[in-house]
Amino acid sequence: MIASAEWKQGALYAGNTQSNHTVFFDTSAEHKAGPSPMEAVLAALCGCTSVDVVSILEKKREPITGLTVSAAAEQAPAPPRVFTQIHLTYRIEGNVTRKAAEDAVSLSKNKYCSVSKMLEHSVKIEYSIEIIGDSSGAAA
Repeated sequence: MIASAEWKQGALYAGNTQSNHTVFFDTSAEHKAGPSPMEAVLAALCGCTSVDVVSILEKKREPITGLTVSAAAEQAPAPPRVFTQIHLTYRIEGNVTRKAAEDAVSLSKNKYCSVSKMLEHSVKIEYSIEIIGDSSGAAA
């Protein structure tokens, strides 16, 4: 895998990937032109674990209809402002059983999500799971 970043102007950088995608990083306080690099890492964690959880639940034939993974992170107060704690909230929609959801999240965290495995060496990652049942109101 290959990537690069090019300083454009001021606080704006263009991150370029081997697959020909560009992500703009804005290191200004406002982050108007894009996320900060640390925000991008946090979003990558959410994306990585989302892919795993959906795949695992679909393979288990669980009736998942939606998934949102959100992250709340704390950073060190002084440079380097590394993450010191991350809490992931998995909001799973559909008539997914609690056990299947817990198994899928655990497998992602402990085995499949490369972003999580990389970050866990330096930051504590915790999670919670919310299951929102189908439109008839049945929740697992």
